Amino acid sequence: MEQYVKIGNLQVATVLFEFINKEGLPGSKLDREQFWADFEKLLHDMSPKNKKLLTRRVEIQTKINTYHRENKEINFAEYKSFLQEIGYLEPEGEDFQITTEGVDDEIAFQAGPQLVVPVDNARYAINASNARWGSLYDALYGTDVISEKGLREGSYDEVRGGEVISFAKDFLDQAAPLKDYSHKDAVNYAVEDGKLAVSLRNGKITSLVEDYKLVGNQGEREKPSAILLKNNGLHFEIQIDRSHPIGKIDQAGVKDILMESTLTTIMDCEDSVAAVDADDKVLVYRNWLGLMKGDLTVTFKKDNKMMTRTMNPDRLYRAPDGEELSLPGRSLMFVRNVGHLMTTNAVLDANGEEIPEGIMDTVMTSLLAKHSLLGNGKYQNSSKGSVYIVKPKMHGSEEVAFANELFDRVEDMLGLQRNTLKIGVMDEERRTSLNLKACIRQVKERVAFINTGFLDRTGDEIHTSMEAGPMILKSNMKGSKWLQGYEKSNVNVGLATGFQGRAQIGKGMWAIPDRMAEMLTQKIGHLKAGANTAWVPSPTAATLHALHYHQVDVKKVQDELKKNPVNLRDDILEIPVAQNPDWSPEDIQQELDNNAQGILGYVVRWVEQGIGCSKVPDIDNVGLMEDRATLRISSQHMANWLHHGICTKGQVLETLQRMAKVVDEQNTGDSAYHCIAEDYDNSVAFQAACDLVFEGYNQPSGYTEPILHRRRIEAKENKLWR
Repeated sequence: MEQYVKIGNLQVATVLFEFINKEGLPGSKLDREQFWADFEKLLHDMSPKNKKLLTRRVEIQTKINTYHRENKEINFAEYKSFLQEIGYLEPEGEDFQITTEGVDDEIAFQAGPQLVVPVDNARYAINASNARWGSLYDALYGTDVISEKGLREGSYDEVRGGEVISFAKDFLDQAAPLKDYSHKDAVNYAVEDGKLAVSLRNGKITSLVEDYKLVGNQGEREKPSAILLKNNGLHFEIQIDRSHPIGKIDQAGVKDILMESTLTTIMDCEDSVAAVDADDKVLVYRNWLGLMKGDLTVTFKKDNKMMTRTMNPDRLYRAPDGEELSLPGRSLMFVRNVGHLMTTNAVLDANGEEIPEGIMDTVMTSLLAKHSLLGNGKYQNSSKGSVYIVKPKMHGSEEVAFANELFDRVEDMLGLQRNTLKIGVMDEERRTSLNLKACIRQVKERVAFINTGFLDRTGDEIHTSMEAGPMILKSNMKGSKWLQGYEKSNVNVGLATGFQGRAQIGKGMWAIPDRMAEMLTQKIGHLKAGANTAWVPSPTAATLHALHYHQVDVKKVQDELKKNPVNLRDDILEIPVAQNPDWSPEDIQQELDNNAQGILGYVVRWVEQGIGCSKVPDIDNVGLMEDRATLRISSQHMANWLHHGICTKGQVLETLQRMAKVVDEQNTGDSAYHCIAEDYDNSVAFQAACDLVFEGYNQPSGYTEPILHRRRIEAKENKLWR
């Protein structure tokens, strides 16, 4: 049970109250009593508006359900007209350009990978921050990109190492080619007269084809320890050390290629985090404060040794003109707040009711980020004086306008200039996808990011059209007309509204962290589609994905796309209903097995261990990065099939029970794991999985949070009771 402190008419959980008073407010130039009074006033004014928007969601969904029940055969023109009548499909309005100012180069001009990490895990958060730079040699050697008979444990494999070096020098030839020769021919690197001088095996000296790609060096110019180069806006270093084990065997003394990798990181308070009470929220906020001040540290045991991890300093070089050059040593950080739906008992309002968690997140994460703006720490996050907040799960322009008003109010409350708080709009709900232009218009002075999200977007697609009929197989969803239109439309709308040079257009996650060779083959498609950032599951994946940004000049791709804008709204409106489904019983069971195993594998960690994001083995034991978005699509798909009689409740229950045994087997090495199949009735995780499917139809927008939060609190209370 939470313990509370009364301040004004609010009841604030003691742990949160003390954290804000002792760590959040000191140094913020804000008066403590005034802060809490302003917070109360903000809640009084904004909470009713939040509730009204949620009521509007229910009203619209009810009308759509009724429409589909009454119109089993859909006339597209009538369907589209109906959506316009109920305000689901909004007028696009006149053309406009966003006017966002004060956006850092990593967002406005550079194209590169983006990490998303649970901010409640300090180790992951620091790793992500430090993933601004990553070793190409390590990324290649430790993954399946170099396929030489798989990965080997133990001592250094010279054959594998040779393939890594060959791959890396091929990269150098592509990103920073030499005149007439290959980097494989180099025996020495030096800087002479502001240019790169490369001595070759044949005794000749050559230079870069494009001298401007030399940005700087470390060490003496005649014998540099690092050569800094730049291609398509991304930096990389040729690191030289002839005493290093790798440098010794390289004729030019090259020990590694250091890649500028994770330009931006989303520190997540939402889908990848299991934060259900005040203690959890304080952990989230405290880590975010440490990131903003640059003093977050974590100590942990690895290989029986205690290690301490801190945030990396900036990197210093000497430019060709002799001037000192500094580059960021850390990725630029966004913070993803929760959406409009959930409430939190960390604060109770004047009526003793839980407050909207999204409002609290905006206030608290902005307050803590103000310390970076004021220089109250070792490092500053934004060189332009901005705070970047990703706002997920908004439905249509009214909800985005609400977020904009909330940001205005929080800026006034914290003494920040207007539009200091930049917004990232997650394009992951159907009503937002269809009305993205109208949504962007509501935040045109502060928007810095839009991003597609296949999993949440598909979950909402299923829930919105739940009554239209049984949905196609999940595996066929990526080839569906609506999804192809959605992915293209997101980029088209972003470019048409002036995102190029001002904001990010992002794409979704590569969810298979152990299949990096496959990622290198496929994820380049995100760049060719016009996105200037895309999500990766690890720092290693970021280093490898960075290779794509050297192969593709995203600005040129965007320039071409801007010439031929296409309106894809009608494509997005296509519902992925199976026409006359003729699935065999085996096909149906296989789909149920896949969904049930995925749900259980993720839920058991969320509910019983408080792990919001992790690599979870699928039914074929392939590790997949899972978070609540994954869960949403799987649970909604099963709920849809159950609703339309493709399967029965008994069949689903039997499937869940059978898959529980599979999940138990997959987790035998986890000492913190409690077997589900030993007692289905008393397994909180199993009951949560059942709730997600059997109550899925009635969940608001198909979201998993209400059930997960309720069951996680139950599991925590049971643990304390035991």
